[in-house]
Amino acid sequence: MVLQRQAPIKIWGRGIPDEKIRASLAGAVGSAKVLPDSTWVVLLPPLLAGGPFELQVNLQTIKDVYIGDVWVAGGQSNMEWPLKQGVIGAEEEIANANFPKIRFFKVKKDYSAVEKKDVSAGEWKVANAENLPNFSAVAWFFAKRNHLEQKVPVGIIESNWGGTPAEGWTEAKVLADIEDRSYTAESKKVIVDSTKWKDILAENEKRRELRDQMVIRPDSLLAGEVSSTNYSDGNWSSINLPSANPLEHIAWVRKKFNLTAIGEATLTFPSIDQMAYIYVNGVQVHYKNWGEPVPELKIPADILKKGQNVLTIRAINTWNNKPVIGSKDQMYITQNGKKINLEGTWTYSNNYVEPRLPIVESHNWRPGFMFNAMIAPLTNYAIKGVIWYQGESNAGRHKEYKELFTAMITNWRIRWGIGDFPFLYAQLANYMERKELQPESNWAFLRESQREALELPFTGMATIIDIGEEKDIHPRNKKDVGDRLWLQARKIAFGEKLVASGPVFQEVKQEGNALIVTFAEVGKGLKLTAGDSVKGFILGDEKGKFEIASGIISAENQVKLTIPEGLVPVGIRYAWADNPEVNLVNELNLPAVPFKEELLKQED
Repeated sequence: MVLQRQAPIKIWGRGIPDEKIRASLAGAVGSAKVLPDSTWVVLLPPLLAGGPFELQVNLQTIKDVYIGDVWVAGGQSNMEWPLKQGVIGAEEEIANANFPKIRFFKVKKDYSAVEKKDVSAGEWKVANAENLPNFSAVAWFFAKRNHLEQKVPVGIIESNWGGTPAEGWTEAKVLADIEDRSYTAESKKVIVDSTKWKDILAENEKRRELRDQMVIRPDSLLAGEVSSTNYSDGNWSSINLPSANPLEHIAWVRKKFNLTAIGEATLTFPSIDQMAYIYVNGVQVHYKNWGEPVPELKIPADILKKGQNVLTIRAINTWNNKPVIGSKDQMYITQNGKKINLEGTWTYSNNYVEPRLPIVESHNWRPGFMFNAMIAPLTNYAIKGVIWYQGESNAGRHKEYKELFTAMITNWRIRWGIGDFPFLYAQLANYMERKELQPESNWAFLRESQREALELPFTGMATIIDIGEEKDIHPRNKKDVGDRLWLQARKIAFGEKLVASGPVFQEVKQEGNALIVTFAEVGKGLKLTAGDSVKGFILGDEKGKFEIASGIISAENQVKLTIPEGLVPVGIRYAWADNPEVNLVNELNLPAVPFKEELLKQED
């Protein structure tokens, strides 16, 4: 494992009351007695980076212990996203993976209505070719920079869960004290009725286990029968793919197609959400796991027939129980240069082939439930700080997010009891269909709440408004996220004086029919990544009407915007859309931070 350097180290456990505990590490020694409740804590003094050492606790020895920097990597799926799932540059990282002084600990997903003393499972893994593919990609790129630049061992404690809201990671009693919010009443109920949840959660986990057993592996004989050319699907329903997707549970879909020759063919079918088994003429040709696109599949000639063939897909989406299959112009088979379109009428079954899935509730989302099982047990472990990537699941409730997010950060800092440790987070990336004007974008408002959270001391934000993907909520460029979080760490955690973000709004003044916007954090000056004019600014009047404002870089740290004719602006916004088109950066090519501001009234 890796322990935090230059910070008091707690060693804790359970034992027989009054038993004496002695712990030693790297020449430091501490002792304590087991308390009447069978718990004990030994405190060791701060130590410098180094290793490997042995931690001795009475007669138990833990070997291969290093002292360096330890970070908690928290959030939802974009922090959880592992290198192996299509991350740009992952192959090179894995091929060169030999970093014995970087270790990751993945906290097993768990939740509870009451606080737990320990995590349910997890173990330290060394950064090598075997383990690296499963590491959080964002955390890996961050950890690698920390290790190489600070020249110390690095430990990452991954505690994250895809799709989760911030209130699940915050102590319920903290949330209960915030009145009139979407989570307030439930937080109070969780505290009052905490004992009843034991049976509710146990039953839910039984249903989850049953569901997972049903999902993970189809009966091979049944699958072979249902996917064969001889199978009769006359009692199935019809569906038009990809325009309609009335699929749920364990969905089976079939599409017959004709070949005029015998020979190898290629199946192009990249879009299936979430998991899928793909069969051609009764033979499984691919298994698609969660988060992975379907590659182009070579279909061997020996399983194809001249004349009628059948493509069958078994699809499951445990996220929302609604699998989605296909995308326009991306569903076809190619043979001998001839393309066979697979769009159009398919047959499908939601529950004829296999029974409906049991209902599994996402109780982990409830206020405090993940905090109790995945954060509270970590708070004795000294850390350098936290890196965080979350917010997508709270975008629909953006008005609450600043208060919720800052409450969560403060809650964690109080519970760790080591002061205001650095809390560094990624602002939401650009995502979804690009719209020229979108003043009511939930994602833009959520980004603004993230920007406002910087009011807390020792917080830092990595802006990634330029690396998102229109059709995928999980950008595959995780390196820039990790690198930009590391820039924040250099400034906030290690005290370096440097430009650590893109241009940050400073002030705006009106001069005639123009607005002069001044930025900080520009380094040697503003520049554009493309084109001659600045993109991404909109201006609004007092009636809420917004128009695009064209601009130019007019000084090292200023942009001059032309006010549209007839518009009397009262507000200015930048990069304000789900997926805004932007091109303003600083000398480090870091994108300008999205913002909104009211304009000061002009004096007569």
